[in-house]
Amino acid sequence: MPTLLAASAVVSPPRRPFDDSPATLSYYRDLVGPFGLDVDEALLREAPHVRHQDLVELLAGADGIRDFEPDLVVVAHALPDVTPFTAVAPHLDHLLGGGSVNFGIHQQGLAAPFTALRAVSAFQRGRRSERAVLAVLEQTTLPTRFPLVHDHGLVDSGVVLALGTDGGPRLTGVETVAAARGPARRLRELTAADPAGTLLVAGARVDRAALDEAATAVFHADPDTYCTGVWLALARNWHTWRADHSTVVLCDTEPRTGDTHIAVLRAAAGPAAGEEGR
Repeated sequence: MPTLLAASAVVSPPRRPFDDSPATLSYYRDLVGPFGLDVDEALLREAPHVRHQDLVELLAGADGIRDFEPDLVVVAHALPDVTPFTAVAPHLDHLLGGGSVNFGIHQQGLAAPFTALRAVSAFQRGRRSERAVLAVLEQTTLPTRFPLVHDHGLVDSGVVLALGTDGGPRLTGVETVAAARGPARRLRELTAADPAGTLLVAGARVDRAALDEAATAVFHADPDTYCTGVWLALARNWHTWRADHSTVVLCDTEPRTGDTHIAVLRAAAGPAAGEEGR
């Protein structure tokens, strides 16, 4: 199972100028026109135009990441790139030395990074990876208004996690709780083994009542993020959490489906919490 060895995070990097060339605007019109939408040029002009490429270039230079030399690179995102259909995983692979298996996971909403962890675990079980990098990216420049982005003040952000096979907190489970069930019961089960030693890291859209029932310490991710929220919190705080908690439960709820996605990290000597693949 993957272990966390290093992490980097970036939030609200410098803006880029708007490319107002006729070709770019034509591309956007062709992209959204089949869905009965129009390009909002005013929205585009005010947007930050931070690309996924910009995010990974900032993230890849961090301590513990730039010299990691992964054999597997996975890029996960819930929102499209400024210019969709660009291949960012090979670019991140190039920045980190080249030669890795690399691919992207998208069109799953905020489930994408949780799916990516399942993929990394599968590569490890098949002895096809020992050093993996997972990038979780979020950019907010869109050619049309999208309430999830524009009504919640989302900011550009990204995370890179360096994952190995030993040392550091270990991933012990990744699972999805269907909206019809709700997350309360499962969160209670995951925190019951050691409520004093467990930290629950919750995304902005997790039901607060479910968190209250878990009866453990709760860390709330930044509300101006979508798929990066709990991963930003992990990247920024994992060293402190490792010293203070035996188990960290990351959970976030996809607003469009109501499904809750959960990942469990635990210290080598911590109590069991969660099982892979649920």
